[in-house]
Amino acid sequence: MKFFLLLSALGLCWAQYSPNTQQGRTSMVHLFEWRWVDIAQECERYLAPNGFGGVQVRIYVDAVINHMCGEGGGAGTSSTCGSYYNAQNREFPAVPYSAWDFNDGKCKTSSGGIESYNDAAQVIDLGGEAITSSEYFGNGRVTEFKYGAKLGTVIRRWNGEKMAYLKNWGEGWGFMPSDRALVFVDNHDNQRGHGAGGSSILTFWDARLYKMAVGFMLAHPYGFTRVMSSYRWQRNFVNGQDANDWIGPPNNNGVIKEVTINPDTTCGNDWVCEHRWRQIRNMVIFRNVVDGQSFTNWWDNGSNQVAFGRGNRGFIVFNNDDWSLSTTLQTGLPGGTYCDVISGDKANGDCTGIKVYVSSDGNAHFSISNYAEDPFIAIHADSKL
Repeated sequence: MKFFLLLSALGLCWAQYSPNTQQGRTSMVHLFEWRWVDIAQECERYLAPNGFGGVQVRIYVDAVINHMCGEGGGAGTSSTCGSYYNAQNREFPAVPYSAWDFNDGKCKTSSGGIESYNDAAQVIDLGGEAITSSEYFGNGRVTEFKYGAKLGTVIRRWNGEKMAYLKNWGEGWGFMPSDRALVFVDNHDNQRGHGAGGSSILTFWDARLYKMAVGFMLAHPYGFTRVMSSYRWQRNFVNGQDANDWIGPPNNNGVIKEVTINPDTTCGNDWVCEHRWRQIRNMVIFRNVVDGQSFTNWWDNGSNQVAFGRGNRGFIVFNNDDWSLSTTLQTGLPGGTYCDVISGDKANGDCTGIKVYVSSDGNAHFSISNYAEDPFIAIHADSKL
């Protein structure tokens, strides 16, 4: 009995680090500003069939205390969900709040507003700060903001960085332990220049480089991965800053628009839906297929052409140089013909994209033009023809 209790206690001590996804699923998606009804539909029609993680919708609270619209917010039904409100009279019956629920007359400050009220807790650690991410490990996985910032710098080839330097990516770059990290290329804040990462952050606006960065993240074993799903807005750069970075989701007079699906499976109504891009969707599946496999068969040309495997289950090759790649590499995969899941899909026993021929000794020849729309190739056990 004591032994059982000890094991139970140990299990509880580690439970906060488990993402609690369904068996065999390894990534989550950030459906930014989606309506609940659209989230529910997307879970059934796309996320579950394509291997995204999760067994239910879970609400993570980002709390801003006493946060309602100001008195100048007007009245009517142009709220997010179309419910009636009257900001001047402080009537929010759908919440339900009324003027009686506001305590503005009870806690006066010298200015009548909130004094020096910023984040209640430090949440972003880019290194060199008094409060570190490790102080939050007891709560569960922690967002590793250095991940997207540094990967963006490498993929952009800024400051002399090269993809060849990614051989020891992860803890070797000063990141937190892999089993404590939640990682992402961009999020809703830093894709607008807010928060951590600055101009190095890659987003859907930089589609070619962005797909490479997300592909690398999903192929590499470090951390638990999160894919971004954004909406498009009209940017207006003034002195290098987007004056429209505040713009909210697509809407009709304040009511968030439906996430419509086009015949080619992309999204309409200015929803970007990066998670539906073939290259990203297929790399989510790639990560599921290679889950638990070791990082193997690293190759680089000393510059920005790199490749690596995940045991005998997957292999990926990148060409981020200004010249073509043509080389034979050890993949670690069994011999056979594989479908590149970046340029196409395996369908009806055939491949709609590039076919890769792996010899009986695991070697395969790869050719990637520096002008390719997507200058990387990925194959895995389930893409074998």
